[in-house]
Amino acid sequence: MKTKSALFLSALLAFSLLTGCGKKERSSKGSEAPKPPPAPGSVDYLGAMGRAKTTAEKVVDISNVRHAIALFQAGEDRYPESLDELVSSGYLPRLPQLPEGYRYTYLPESGQVRAELVATQPQGQ
Repeated sequence: MKTKSALFLSALLAFSLLTGCGKKERSSKGSEAPKPPPAPGSVDYLGAMGRAKTTAEKVVDISNVRHAIALFQAGEDRYPESLDELVSSGYLPRLPQLPEGYRYTYLPESGQVRAELVATQPQGQ
């Protein structure tokens, strides 16, 4: 008896889910105007994804370099003279390569590092 009622409830639940998920039509088909297509260039998903990837890579690379600087400062009781010293002393296996168009800016007096956008000139100038 329990099996039949459980089967009936399962079937009822499945039926209500299937009928409730269908596309509903409006009663007045002619009164609604079609939506215009989006303006060209209004949404650039691929461009936004590319910029987000570049930003994420930059943040991770800078974070790794800052961590290596902190380890160097704790071990050597001074900041490295250059970012290359982090590699030569073994605190980094190699300096992470920033995304195209960025370069490292390092202040050895304070141990601060950041990624800076490089201004590029058009070719021929």
